[in-house]
Parts: sequence; structure tokens; C-alpha cells
Amino acid sequence: MSLHRTEARHWWRDAVIYQVYVRSFLDSTGDGIGDLAGVRAGLPYLKKLGVDGIWLSPFYPSPQHDHGYDVADYCDVDPTFGDLAEFDLLVKAARRLGVRVLLDIVPNHCSSEHPWFREALAAGPGSAARARFHFADGRGPDGSEPPNNWHAMFGGPAWSRVTEADGRPGQWYLHMFTPEQPDWNWRDPEVPAEFERILRFWLDRGVDGFRIDVAAGLFKHPELPDSPDPEADARTRDSVNPLAWNQPEVHEVWRHWRAICEDYTARDGRERLLVGEVSVPTAREHARYVRADELHQAFFFDLLSAPWDADAFRKVVSEAMQDIAGTGSTVTWVLNNHDQVRTVTRYGEPATEGSGLGAARARAAALLMLALPGAAYIYQGEELGLPEVVDLPDDVLTDPIFRRTGSRARIRDGCRVPLPWSGQASPFGFTSGVEGAKPWLPQPEWFAEHATDRALADTRSFWHLYRDGLQLRASLPQLGEGSLRWLDTPPGVLAFVRGDDLVCAVNFGTAPVPAPVSGTPLLSSGPCPAGALPGSTAAWWISDL
Repeated sequence: MSLHRTEARHWWRDAVIYQVYVRSFLDSTGDGIGDLAGVRAGLPYLKKLGVDGIWLSPFYPSPQHDHGYDVADYCDVDPTFGDLAEFDLLVKAARRLGVRVLLDIVPNHCSSEHPWFREALAAGPGSAARARFHFADGRGPDGSEPPNNWHAMFGGPAWSRVTEADGRPGQWYLHMFTPEQPDWNWRDPEVPAEFERILRFWLDRGVDGFRIDVAAGLFKHPELPDSPDPEADARTRDSVNPLAWNQPEVHEVWRHWRAICEDYTARDGRERLLVGEVSVPTAREHARYVRADELHQAFFFDLLSAPWDADAFRKVVSEAMQDIAGTGSTVTWVLNNHDQVRTVTRYGEPATEGSGLGAARARAAALLMLALPGAAYIYQGEELGLPEVVDLPDDVLTDPIFRRTGSRARIRDGCRVPLPWSGQASPFGFTSGVEGAKPWLPQPEWFAEHATDRALADTRSFWHLYRDGLQLRASLPQLGEGSLRWLDTPPGVLAFVRGDDLVCAVNFGTAPVPAPVSGTPLLSSGPCPAGALPGSTAAWWISDL
């Protein structure tokens, strides 16, 4: 494996990590749900693509109310996905190929079926078991009103009332996502101690690090006061409530977790990574999470959320380079993930085939991201140019946002449809060995145009663009760490220099413009004649600017 231009000890600084949404990657058993053996079978494909590592979505035992982000046991594998022996085989196979393995860990909340939460329900008010969570008496003369006015991110109140052992209505518990996901109380010492045990369990099994879910969460304001805008989280589907997120105490947790990782690194020289899902208002606030003794990296979502506009992209990149890279970390760029509408659809018309403007812009954005200093995360199917599946029928939708609100706005099933691998009809090679097996979410007929076998055979495909971009990124020292220098460009065009001579330019408009440098591009997202940069196109050149 290429370790890029940096020392092996700092592999993460400019790594490209592939996000594997396990249940939708590859099914080895024929039950219609992807599994760890399927991930292992797909490793050669990912190695050929050229990624440095994989991030696995949660595969822990779970009732699957939020597809594994409601964890019932943090130190085992749900039988749907395999077992610990299969996990160990996956880690060993990845290591042989030089592919690092990151796990998704969920420290903000667990499942309502977690043994500790069940114990809390049975133990009653004032118990040590309830202190591990946020239990509180209700307001009003009979305690029938929630303890405060907060709303959950996935809709509805952030509190649910329990029935006590004697059958009477009792206390309320906090859940910032769904009632099946009670929030941990990180002010109780048993909670951080338990998560240290969990980290060490997986580190001892050979993982290379963790992607941390809701990394700006964990702590709530100690007094749990009312919010001036209680529905902000649900309205934006983001961590907006300042009383529930981004509390100062969370930084001590990341300092402790970083020390644990450094301890393992010191033992064998293999650096373990902590990358956080950090949703905060500004790049400057984001930078606090990646200080030298905290998280190694944190996803910078501003690029993902930026509209297709040259000025917006330049502002996002400039702020990230100033505030985040200034900490000594590197920016972690992302354009897609399992919670967001795919770029092909987001950037263009909602045509289900994903052709036309959206596809061209998504290809251009991919080259821009791969040219930026820092690390990049690719969501499975992104390399196939998959559009969002926008017309799933209501009766197959599984997203708790839909179940709680009844609204199709912002639902996430459309980016989670199982991958097409081969053939002309569903299941497109995703699941095999059982006649009539159906994927857990239905695949549209037009998925055939994006199947992996067809993508590999077509040198003009998204897959070849990503593969070529990753190969160049690994071979050119200019595309490692470092800074960038903006070039003067006409309106609607961005161009920057990496190192002394690698130029990346993107035309956000639809009409061709003169290329910022002469000569034939090393790589372009679409046809790009010498001397010109067509609309909705990105290109890389070597130049002596």
C-alpha cells in the first residue's frame, strides 16, 4: 500500500478512507443484508480502487431502530452481520492488503435494550443505574410534563416518560434522537470508564482507530434548562441546541481517548486514529476538536453542505485551511455520507438516472476534493456515480426520521440502497446463493447503468475517475500535505496551486473558459481540450506557475 508522501506513523494526515455502510455493501448469506464476510470479499475491489482504509458502520448487536446507531452491546457483532471470528478474519485480510480498518463508535447514546438501560428502568428513581443516563422528574403538579422543552433531532420531544415498577407513571429520560436511543450521562464516572473498556477491547483486536459518532455531543448543560429555540435541532437536523451539544467538558474526553490511542501507538509504532463527526457552527469552533492532544481529525462538513458555487467553495476551503490546518491537524474533506443526499442528485436535476449536470458537477467536485490538502472520505457508491434513489415507496422506508415525522423530507434511505455489483436486474450481484433473495431496500432498474462490473469496463466511468485520481494523489508529492495558493480566475472559476507546479481548476459555470495554464491536463473530470476548461469540469495540470 502507498502511504502517500508522509511517514507511516502519520498515515492518516492525507489518507483516503472508504466508508462502508455494511448492510448495503455486499451480502454473503443471501438474506438481503450486507455483512462482514461481504466486506471481506470486497476488499480486493477497494484495494484496486486505491483507498488507504475503510470505516465500517456499526455492526454491533442492536434492535436496528436506527440501523445500528442504537447499540445494545458495544463489544460483539450482531448475528445479522457475522460474529467476532468473522470480524477478526476481516481485520487480518485488510492488514494483508495494507488497508486500515476504522470502527464507528457511538458514545452519545445507546439502545433502549442495552443491559444498563434495562437495569436503570428496573432500579427506580435515585439509583446509581439511572445516574448513567439522564433521568429526571417531570414538571407540573403530577410530573406529566417533560423536564424541559427540548426536541429530538429526528422529531418529537426529546423526553419519554417511563412506567415505574409499581405501574405508576414515573420519571422521564432524555433521548436527543429517538426514544429507542437514550443518551448517556457522561458526568457519571461509570460511563467514561465503560467506554475506555470498549475502546481497548477493539484496539486489542487490531483496529486502526475509530470514527466517533456525534463527537460534539456527550455532555448536556448540567441544569438541563429550557432552550430558547427548542425545535432548532429537528428543523435543521443538526446539532444546533447549545445546551445539548458542544459543551466544554467534551474536550477532556477526547484528550483521554487520544492518550489511550497514543499508548497503543507507543507499543508497536502503528498509529491509531480518532476522527470525529463534529457538527459545530464555525471552522474556528471545529478547530478546537483537533488540537494536538485531542482528536486527530474531524469531518469538515462545510464542503458537503456548500452550494455549487465558486465563491461558496472558495470561502469554505479558505476558512478550513486557516482555522483547522492551523492547529497542526489536517482538514478531513467529505462530499457524501450515509446521512446526506448523494452529490449527483444534490448538484443537479432530480433525474433518477443521474445523468447530465448533476453527474458532471459531482465528477468535478471529486477531483477538487482529491486535490485539497488533507484527508478525504469516500462514501460507498460515490465512486460509481450513484444518484439518490428518490422514489422509494413509503412502505419500504426504514429511516426513523420518517417513522417519527411522517415526512419524506431529509430521509436517508435513498443514499443507503444496496450497491449494484453486476448484472442487469436486482439484486445486481449484491446478494447471491439464494434464489429470489431481495435486498433490504429495493434497487431501481437503472442501477444496472452504475453496476461495478460495467464501471470497471468503461474507462470513462466515475470509477476510473476516482481510481485515476487516487493513483495520482498517491504518486505526486504535491498532493500530500501542505498548503494551497489561489490563482486569479474569471468569475465562476476556482484554481489553486499545490506545491510548486500542480494546478487544479474547476469551472462552476456552464460555458467554457480559457484554461488557467497551457497544455493537456493530467486528469480531468470530463473532455477537456488543451487551452480550455469546459463548464462543470475540473482538471489537474503540471505547470511552472
